[in-house]
Amino acid sequence: MERIRSIRRLDERHHFALVCRDLAELALYAVVENHQFRMIKAATPGSYTLILKATREVPKRLRHPSRKTIGLRVPEHKVVRGLLAELGEPLLSSTLLLPGDELPLNEGQEIRDRLEHQVDLILECGSCGITPTTVIDLTGPAPVVTRRGRGALQPFGLQ
Repeated sequence: MERIRSIRRLDERHHFALVCRDLAELALYAVVENHQFRMIKAATPGSYTLILKATREVPKRLRHPSRKTIGLRVPEHKVVRGLLAELGEPLLSSTLLLPGDELPLNEGQEIRDRLEHQVDLILECGSCGITPTTVIDLTGPAPVVTRRGRGALQPFGLQ
């Protein structure tokens, strides 16, 4: 986490996301109420980062310091899902948007050229596109879009 903060020059208020295999794993790290579960089930796997109240399973350093929340994802990308299945635990994630860049890095060779000595591994599996996930905050009485991205808003009753 600290290495990602350093590379991206992020402060402690930045929400990181845990990328989970499925809804069962997501529920280990977030308090999910029935009405939230229905929306999440309709939207996952998919291009969403969901902000939810963190459970005690989430280390304090991964939670948002004042809100006690965590970002969670259940991706649909086959390679990521396969990696998560092999690892048997979630991965910490953040969009690879470097300081001064307008768009996130997406191509393996460009990532290698710019970050080769700062990361342990670059897994090349083709372009994932540059549009980030849609971020939905589910901690309040109604869903709130905090970043509009690839994921549609309809599963959350939003336009």
